[in-house]
Amino acid sequence: MRRTVRPAILFLSAAACLAGPLSAQEAPCGGPFDAFLEAARQEAVERGADPDVAARFFDGLRQDPDVLAADRRQGIFQAPFIDFSRRLISQNRIERGRQLADRHAATFDEIERRFGVSRGILLAFWAFETDYGAVQGDFNTANALATLAHDCRRPELFRPQLFAALELHAQGDLDPATTTGAWAGEIGMVQMLPEDIIENGIDGDGDGHVRLKSSPEDALLSGASMLASLGWRANEPWLEEVVMPAEFDWHATGLETTRSATDWAAAGVTARDGNIDRPDLPASIVLPQGRGGPAFLAYPNFRVLFEWNQSFTYVLTAAYFATRLEGAQIYDAGNPAPGLDGDAMKRLQEALQARGHDVGEIDGILGAGTRAAVRDVQRDLGLPADAWPTPGLLDRL
Repeated sequence: MRRTVRPAILFLSAAACLAGPLSAQEAPCGGPFDAFLEAARQEAVERGADPDVAARFFDGLRQDPDVLAADRRQGIFQAPFIDFSRRLISQNRIERGRQLADRHAATFDEIERRFGVSRGILLAFWAFETDYGAVQGDFNTANALATLAHDCRRPELFRPQLFAALELHAQGDLDPATTTGAWAGEIGMVQMLPEDIIENGIDGDGDGHVRLKSSPEDALLSGASMLASLGWRANEPWLEEVVMPAEFDWHATGLETTRSATDWAAAGVTARDGNIDRPDLPASIVLPQGRGGPAFLAYPNFRVLFEWNQSFTYVLTAAYFATRLEGAQIYDAGNPAPGLDGDAMKRLQEALQARGHDVGEIDGILGAGTRAAVRDVQRDLGLPADAWPTPGLLDRL
């Protein structure tokens, strides 16, 4: 389910550390798929890949129309936080997560010692990405990456991943004929892209390979290494449920505004369990469904999670689930005002865009850009600026 694909430098073999401009043979997106593969193979060889290895990798790759369909189908992220979190979090998942935390306690202890990444965070992604490894995806990884690299929607994001998959093949850790995973090319229990595996993969079980599909030790240590590389702040919290005062400057909420947790406390914000975890840290107030719904204090580590997945609802749900796995109580759902369905959200985004707000793609998803625009429009209209769009707001626009 990961939606972030970070562009990075192509990583091939040691012989590929050749600085310089892109090859004249760089494979263009679109056009005949076979011609794209041949150009990609030639580029790989020019960059230092073994010709025979490159031939074995690219020969037989096929375009997968199901990958393209999945890339354009993301309706699950239109669900509001309360619905989405209740769909993904069950008592069985909590109990299973705690059992796995006990079973792999030595691995989690090592992760916390080396990287300062909490076991709750890794368990949450392990649960949501693959149901603790049970559902890792059945898309052919090499075909998926080749399909997305060839597609002209986001080729610059997937081209590096295709060449990284070639490097994994050269290392003996990816079979282009049999390796499977998610539709966007992620592999293994915590769903990492080939480039991330090369940069952050760790052989946790000592067998000489990084096997993210079959080794929990490899998958968990590699995932922690990736989070650390993305900026995870060791041994710091990421999310804490809070109670908001009745009177508040709601426009100050959202990830755009950061203050010290002490300042939020001075403004009347209190931790639901009685004590703010880290009053010394900067934090933002997150209201996923407006002032009538749950409220959270988001610390710097919360922002790091968006490098794993760009969906606000997904990240918040994973972050909250991680706190539940570590003993937090069920959030207070409150009584949020009715929201908008996907079609109404698209109409709202069009209305906001017509007023000059940058909401990004008109996709019916309440993302960061739409939330910020809603907050500003609510303030302009004299409404509580809590970034939660309602039918009444749409009517006003």
